[in-house]
Amino acid sequence: MAPGDVARSVAARARARRVALGLTQQEVADRSGVNIWTLRRFEASGKLAFDALIRVAVVLDAIEAFGALFPEPEFRSLDEVIDRPKRQRGKRRTVAT
Repeated sequence: MAPGDVARSVAARARARRVALGLTQQEVADRSGVNIWTLRRFEASGKLAFDALIRVAVVLDAIEAFGALFPEPEFRSLDEVIDRPKRQRGKRRTVAT
């Protein structure tokens, strides 16, 4: 699924949830602190800043879903844990004086 499709799908679900909760766009905008025109653009196109999306999700009582984003990797065996690549830090640059 393309990013634009995902965004539009999220917007459609947010709109459906807003309607199911009996809230107007203005009520969601007022409660979330998101400008009404920004909320309307989101519902039409799926475009919304992440922090604004979180505020809208709080108003729509849908914030729990954000906990499922970027899950920790699951290991199937101890060997996978042991053999996983180690994170390496970059070397510090020394400043010549």
